[in-house]
Amino acid sequence: MAALAVVRDLRDVRAPVSAEELEQFETDALAGFVLARASAGLTDGTIRGDVGHLEQVRTWFGRPLWDMEPADADAYFGKVLRNSPSGTRLARSQALTTYFTFLELRHKVELHRMTGRVVECPIDEMNRPRGAKDAQLRIPPLEPEVGQLFTGWAGELATCRKFAPMARNYTTSKLMSEVGLRVNEARRLDLDDIKWNLGRFGKLHVRYGKGKRGSGPRERMVPLINGTGRTLRWFIEDVWGQFGDDHTRPGAPLLPSERKNADGSSRRVGDDALRNGLAEATKLHLPSWTDKLTPHVLRHFCASQL
Repeated sequence: MAALAVVRDLRDVRAPVSAEELEQFETDALAGFVLARASAGLTDGTIRGDVGHLEQVRTWFGRPLWDMEPADADAYFGKVLRNSPSGTRLARSQALTTYFTFLELRHKVELHRMTGRVVECPIDEMNRPRGAKDAQLRIPPLEPEVGQLFTGWAGELATCRKFAPMARNYTTSKLMSEVGLRVNEARRLDLDDIKWNLGRFGKLHVRYGKGKRGSGPRERMVPLINGTGRTLRWFIEDVWGQFGDDHTRPGAPLLPSERKNADGSSRRVGDDALRNGLAEATKLHLPSWTDKLTPHVLRHFCASQL
């Protein structure tokens, strides 16, 4: 009779995957996702939008997206994006769902080998955002109403619990109302993008402006008019250092997050924090405004003052 032999599972003797290997795999997976969507015929603008949504979720989550559970999606869409426009919620959930479909089809086995996890989309029938995109005329508030908002908001800075994040949100909203920046243009600014010596007032180098379909980011120089220079000087001199970053570091964000990178430097703030900060300030300091006051509406207000 043949003797029975002990069969060993080779997975038990594989060397553990390093953090660097996982980070490289995450980068390669995202690059593969972009290539696959391009192969499917999607426009560059649509792909950039999906990648932008994924980066926003990744910034909030702080770990690779394949680690997300339904409870994490509940927290993100039920709390962080609770007051965001329905179009934003729908687009972000769809981008996340599409990315997980890609991971399941292309990398399910490899991810299980590397992490021990079975890839499964955290968006399900219970937490999937519902509703249609907002389709309405965006009418900005009047100048006295915007003045009331920022006067009340500035007064709250003296007594708030977290001064630096609130001052950052306040400053960003001022930028959007004074020079018409889009929220993602503002959040992607670096300290070095402020050119104090250019022109009469100084200028902002907007490196990630919105371009035409398929043309990629459109750079432009924005003059620091309407008091924007004073706002930025106050923020940099009195607030920025409280985030604990190094102002000499190349690529240091103008608008930091409270969250840190692995090397201790500040991450770039996400648009969710900026949108939510504006929504909370509007509810508190401009209760008469019954419509949604979004970053885009502040941009409309700036245009109405020209």
